[in-house]
Amino acid sequence: MGLVTGVLHPEGFHGDGVTSSYFEGWYVKLVTADRQARYAVIPGVFLDPQGDGEAFVQVLDGSTGESWYHRYDVSEFGADDDRLNVRVGPNRFTERGVVLDLPSLHGEIHYTTPLDPWPVSWRSPGVMGWYAWVPRMECKHGVVSFGHDLAGSLQRGDDITSFDGGRGYSEKDWGAAFPLAYVWMQTNHFTERETCLTASVAMIPWVRSQFRGHIVGLLHRGELHRFATYTGAATTLLEIDDDTVRWHLRSKQGEVLELTADRPRGGLLHAPVRTEMHRRVEETLDATIRVRLLDRAGRVLLEDVGAAGGLEVHGDLDTLLATD
Repeated sequence: MGLVTGVLHPEGFHGDGVTSSYFEGWYVKLVTADRQARYAVIPGVFLDPQGDGEAFVQVLDGSTGESWYHRYDVSEFGADDDRLNVRVGPNRFTERGVVLDLPSLHGEIHYTTPLDPWPVSWRSPGVMGWYAWVPRMECKHGVVSFGHDLAGSLQRGDDITSFDGGRGYSEKDWGAAFPLAYVWMQTNHFTERETCLTASVAMIPWVRSQFRGHIVGLLHRGELHRFATYTGAATTLLEIDDDTVRWHLRSKQGEVLELTADRPRGGLLHAPVRTEMHRRVEETLDATIRVRLLDRAGRVLLEDVGAAGGLEVHGDLDTLLATD
């Protein structure tokens, strides 16, 4: 894939021609209409520095905290570079939905409304902003869909769960490895169905140093409020304890975003480091995330609580908190 195609199609595969030290994964979140069943399904591929690796589909059951990691030979992985079309063994992930044939979970989910991606343009190419044009960043990110409606069912053992009227979300990551320290949170289960929050802050390697970078998108009533390092937004408060993440930001234009997420226990997922795919990272799909958005005059534009939230808090948090 050329750089231009990759930047303008973050949903596509970015690893054509890469033979070592690479991972790519798509995060597919599926939540039933009553929010009782919550799954994260992550297909992807990993190559170590010697070029050995594996394809995989991992699953997190958000209602129980159980997780499964299903390995496949790299030859069983395939994906298009200009659209969402991922194949891992018999499993399929496209802009139309998901087909799963796993020992832990199988069935078919249809997307009944179109995917709603983070807007991509030459000047502002997706969630990464101008960083999307930097070819050697350790980890890149894309938002494939802020939200879309679901239909269909999944079967686990003898239990069949309907996802009719449910809600989905999808994003992805690719590069050499996950950051060594980060916080990630996401929810699109607010009072208003179309509202969605996705937010992350991480230590980013840069030349021979590192910096703390953040990307936050709050989609509300058709407007995407961006709070990112590349937009000039600043973190004014970041506190993490065993129970809560508190994070406040101010945009260059003076908007204020206040986030408070609880930290319930979750399940363990596999995340990439440079030599293997098996660093264990705890993720929950049961977080509640309180959101307060104020305009530059101090007027409240949104005050709500998102449910069925995804949350990961991982790594050298002392460094993350100490870095400006």
